[in-house]
Amino acid sequence: MVVVLFAAALGGCGGGSSGADNGGSGGGPVACQGQCADTPAALSVDDVKAVLAHGVAEARARGRNATIAVVDRVGNVLAVYRMGAASSRGVLIASRTTPQGEAAIDSGLEGIHLPTAAAPFNLDDLAAISKAVTGAYLSSEGNAFSTRTASQIVQEHFNPGVNDQPAGPLFGVQFSQLACSDFSGRYNGVGADAGPKRSPLGLAADPGGFPLYKNGTVVGGVGVMADGLYSLDARIDDTDNDLDELIAWAATYNFAAPVERRADRITVAGLSLRFSDIDFSNLASNPASAVAFDNLGAGAGQLIAVSGYTDGGIQSGTAFGQAQSGVRADDGAFAALDGFVFVDALDLPRFAPRDGSDGAEALRAGEVEVLLQEALRVANRARAQIRQPLNSVARVTISVVDTNGEVLGMVRSRDAPVFGSDVSLQKARTAAFFSSTAAAGLLGAAPPARYLRVDAAGIAIKSSVALTDYVSAARAFLGNPTALADGAVAFSDRAGGNLSRPHFPDGIDGNGPGPFSKPAGSWSPFSTGLQLDLSINGVLQHVLATASGGALPDVGQRCGGVGLDSDLAATAPGPAFATNKKLANGIQIFPGSVPVYRGNVLVGGLGVSGDGVDQDDMIAFLGLYNAGLKLQTINNAPAAMRADQLQPQGVRLRFVQCPQAPFLDSGEQTPCAGK
Repeated sequence: MVVVLFAAALGGCGGGSSGADNGGSGGGPVACQGQCADTPAALSVDDVKAVLAHGVAEARARGRNATIAVVDRVGNVLAVYRMGAASSRGVLIASRTTPQGEAAIDSGLEGIHLPTAAAPFNLDDLAAISKAVTGAYLSSEGNAFSTRTASQIVQEHFNPGVNDQPAGPLFGVQFSQLACSDFSGRYNGVGADAGPKRSPLGLAADPGGFPLYKNGTVVGGVGVMADGLYSLDARIDDTDNDLDELIAWAATYNFAAPVERRADRITVAGLSLRFSDIDFSNLASNPASAVAFDNLGAGAGQLIAVSGYTDGGIQSGTAFGQAQSGVRADDGAFAALDGFVFVDALDLPRFAPRDGSDGAEALRAGEVEVLLQEALRVANRARAQIRQPLNSVARVTISVVDTNGEVLGMVRSRDAPVFGSDVSLQKARTAAFFSSTAAAGLLGAAPPARYLRVDAAGIAIKSSVALTDYVSAARAFLGNPTALADGAVAFSDRAGGNLSRPHFPDGIDGNGPGPFSKPAGSWSPFSTGLQLDLSINGVLQHVLATASGGALPDVGQRCGGVGLDSDLAATAPGPAFATNKKLANGIQIFPGSVPVYRGNVLVGGLGVSGDGVDQDDMIAFLGLYNAGLKLQTINNAPAAMRADQLQPQGVRLRFVQCPQAPFLDSGEQTPCAGK
């Protein structure tokens, strides 16, 4: 059946259009349905210039300055262009502001405002890059998501502003692709590591970031920071006239997402997603008559270097699915399943299946290979949740780790969205970490999370949070004085996510938070609780290093256990973290993982991310179940150990939630039942 599905898909490749109707807004037939993702389509230098010129024309027509970033599909920064003096390009990070224009919440990343006279560091370039990466990473040939879409799906209610509704389906995804991640590549000043790159502020929820398409396939993203507020859309029952979004929309001219693939053609839980609040008819300029980039002149603005991202020039993008992008079709164990793998600059697989590092019960390379194959087999049969056309195959990334957080193997579907790469690894590590006997001890040994104050005096640490406080809160909440240290409970990301919401049960306003969340009044998408506090020191150190042009040292490839000293220099992970990678790219708090057991002994974690959170859950759970049937050596957690046996405050946690009738080749209704 899988072969038939792929053969049918391949027959439709070619043709298609990024569209030219309505001013290049994206229309006409779209032949690419996931099968074109390894064609040589890429942004050329002239393409990048055109994107910048279209954005500059709209900004000038409105009499405003903008910072515009363009990236390719794997996050290589192709150019950053700033209009106006750097000192005039202030940015405030805030989910809500007071009437005085200050941040209304004093927690996490909230309230950081740069530059100041005492701290002449810029955020406009970092914000624009983060938005561009988000547009590229969340999109595929089956779905085009923008930063406005991201805003809708990461907040405490879905939809935002509607009380007594559960959190967004990708609640917490904003803290992925982090600059401290050991998975994400780095720009090295000359070229770039192969594969997906880090994002300076994680994924963005501030409107003004869109994917870019050529011939129906994603080739990159564009992000704009012009209005000075890096925020989100807290209400979607109105229509905004957002400056960043208007300029970014103009920039997509001739590279716009196909209409049929845009988020507003996709529903989740019966609700339509949002792509943009504007269209080409709302623009003040005509992109078709924009002044060519080479004719703009020095007065319009300038290309800028961004430490750790670009040297200030314009470069062409890499062709996704080709070896130079760091993602290509596998020619080994996953080839028959149309699997793709991550490769290094020498075209060698980065994460080929290997033995675990954690003792006699460790996973073996052969077991890892079968586990990845079986999960990919489930994905190849599953109906995607957030992809057009309907009845498309789910496209995901699958990661396996051992109990030390070491990556034992990764594989992905042909057109899986790029964000799922780092996220699937976060999910696998999160399941293994919280199911282990080491979680409480490591959180207790972690340096405190630091929050910054930025004012006329400069930048300083304003407060600290001890991560062991979350352990105490969890033990009280669960009524178990040894929780997170006894290894008695198998936690999936769905279960851990239940404990990470600002209201428990999820979405019931007026109830207190889960033990891993900030309370109401302190919680925001920029201050989620334990998830951010585990990594905030690394995030802040990178922002300071990059914004200062390299004057301060950058963070290493480790998120958990990083300290931040009073002189704003990051300290290397302490001894408890230096010997493992349990939290090396942070944690994730939306569904799609299961811990892996040998009998009742924890041996690792399996994470899945891609085309819908229920599909992610099912692919992880059934992939492990089927691998267990085949191998007879590994298994899902015994039912008595699963987190759904816990009922804190009389409310049962969830372990996994599988969709009904999820397969394209079967009418089976409840495939996870009884397993």
